[in-house]
Amino acid sequence: MNDPENILEESPDTDTFGGRFSRALDACELDMREFARHLGVRPNTVRGWESDRSMPNFHRLNKIAGLLGVSIAWLLHGVGRGPSETELRNDTPQNVTEQLARLKLLHAQTGELITRLQLDLDRLAAAGR
Repeated sequence: MNDPENILEESPDTDTFGGRFSRALDACELDMREFARHLGVRPNTVRGWESDRSMPNFHRLNKIAGLLGVSIAWLLHGVGRGPSETELRNDTPQNVTEQLARLKLLHAQTGELITRLQLDLDRLAAAGR
């Protein structure tokens, strides 16, 4: 939801600044050293931001948001434009295998729920409700 009028209706990303910053940095095309060079800071400074040990100065936030392709509001508060889900995907065989396992579990749980609901409906129909 990138519509500014609906920003308050969004569920905020409840991660910390460092977590959001780290995810956006992973999704951008720059590695940490290049990113630090573009900002005129040391890589250790960027690591401090990623680990929530420090925060960038306010005057750097606009440039950071621009380089990462996210909004300042998303970086600071978790609402607004963040990195797109397709940019965040990490399609390694292990990740895809884990996603498939989660999907199979959800499928099995959904099947069990459907069966229980059908039994409840059958029982209610038999009771004349």
